[in-house]
Amino acid sequence: MSVEMVRSLYAYHRWANRRLFDVVAGLGEATAAKEIGPQFSFPTLKGMLAHIYGADYVWLTRWKGSTPARLPGDADFATLADLRGTWDALETEQTAHVEALTEAALARGCEYKNTAGKPFRGQIAALLQHVANHATHHRSELPP
Repeated sequence: MSVEMVRSLYAYHRWANRRLFDVVAGLGEATAAKEIGPQFSFPTLKGMLAHIYGADYVWLTRWKGSTPARLPGDADFATLADLRGTWDALETEQTAHVEALTEAALARGCEYKNTAGKPFRGQIAALLQHVANHATHHRSELPP
């Protein structure tokens, strides 16, 4: 995976997340907080969006050398506007990180711990791809 491919993937990632967020926000707070069914990974649209944000947050933090103790989620955001504001700041930081990547950085390993404290190691390129694919999976679950 090349740096240009990663940058393109993350440009799409941000675009798709924002597009879906705008659709959900257009439905209103009440609809975003309504249970959508047990067949989905998260019970509400807001919860699904918060999970996508949380995964982006956790992985960016790991890539920068820290280990978050927990994954942020729905309960961390009172409203969609709260989530959007926090996500906007994260996207700015994430974009700067992705834009600063080099080919050598993509090949580098990343040591991190999961939220239970178990250590892992992965290649940065594979982890970057994992995060974008994770969001694609959850975006695909949201009902049309």
